Amino acid sequence: TGVLHHLVDPDAGLRALRSVLKLQGAMHLMVYAAYGRTGIDMLQAYAHKLGIIPSEHEIGDLIAVLKELPRGHPMDYLLRQSPDFHHPDALADALLNPRARAYNVQQVFEYLVRCKMIFGRWYRQAPYLPQCGILTRTPHAARLANLLPREQYEAVELFRGTITSHSFTAYRDDYPGELPTVNFDGDAWQAYVPIRQPNLVCVEERLPPGAAAVLINQDHVDTDLINSINPFEKKLFDQIDGYSTLFDIIKREIIPIESARKFFERLWQYDQVVFDTSKNIT
Repeated sequence: TGVLHHLVDPDAGLRALRSVLKLQGAMHLMVYAAYGRTGIDMLQAYAHKLGIIPSEHEIGDLIAVLKELPRGHPMDYLLRQSPDFHHPDALADALLNPRARAYNVQQVFEYLVRCKMIFGRWYRQAPYLPQCGILTRTPHAARLANLLPREQYEAVELFRGTITSHSFTAYRDDYPGELPTVNFDGDAWQAYVPIRQPNLVCVEERLPPGAAAVLINQDHVDTDLINSINPFEKKLFDQIDGYSTLFDIIKREIIPIESARKFFERLWQYDQVVFDTSKNIT
């Protein structure tokens, strides 16, 4: 992660990685995202014009100058939101690296096709899904739902405008059989074992009306990506122990299976749980 976009030929780099990936292997990749890096691109051009070099003294001066950026500058948001820019080495890598390329969602998919790879899923998918956050409450929710998944990702990236990197899993295009996926159609999902994400917090104070808790993945920077859960859903959530299957949890709480299915799918979409899918229904 964080290397391919600095190569002279990113395609050659990904093809080389593919060549050593096992047939049934998965690859975790990260490349820079285009739209959310507008401020970085501007400051890169600024530093280039001034001939700033990555020395300790000049990086210190650059940090001092960045503190004076006008409020509302595209870089201002990144400086406030991203902890990476609080470290001199990360700042130098972002603003003074002589070679960097960024991709929008469409270009990510084209990149994978060129290199004979298949997209798996976003490492954190909620920022790309119209089913998550503020977009579910807009007049465009139904239109977005009718798009194909890739088109949804492209549209939501444009709506958010603040995604600075794309982190995702990918497979070889000659992967044998079906790709491993989380699927809530049929009954197989009942054998999934939910595991809470490590940076998930459960807030139980100052809640919206009717909520028993609000779940937040602290890795998300978008403040609308919060999951408000009702008292029945809170009972299900409290049963997640990393060992029990969804079938076991539902059976204990005696909750309608369709309501439970929708709840656990929502937890997954919001990056609040992952699933061990290796078990079978017994």
